[in-house]
Amino acid sequence: QLQLVESGGGLVQPGGSLRLSCAASGFTFSRYAIGWFRQAPGKGREGVLCISSSGDSTNYDDSVKGRFTISRDNAKNTVFLQMNSLKPEDTAVYLCVRKASRWCNSLNDYWGQGTQVTVSS
Repeated sequence: QLQLVESGGGLVQPGGSLRLSCAASGFTFSRYAIGWFRQAPGKGREGVLCISSSGDSTNYDDSVKGRFTISRDNAKNTVFLQMNSLKPEDTAVYLCVRKASRWCNSLNDYWGQGTQVTVSS
């Protein structure tokens, strides 16, 4: 059974850091691109970053440049989102998604349930 399970969210103060994980199972992880999206209260789902099967990253959101990085460990079937210098406007549910192919420009295929990130003092 295909599964994507996010973890690592929580409450953090402005300027702090979090590392989110997306653990995958039920498919050949190394063959697919994986993306991170986020959905803030009252807003639509927005792309953050994506990583191709070969490890190339694509940035969907200029506001996270220089603060967020994406990486993957194919041996552990996991994608990570390292978030530094967090701001209150980063507060959202963060979801990972499997892309339909090894490339980040392919369709979103299967979603995880999400993990809540709250940035507040």
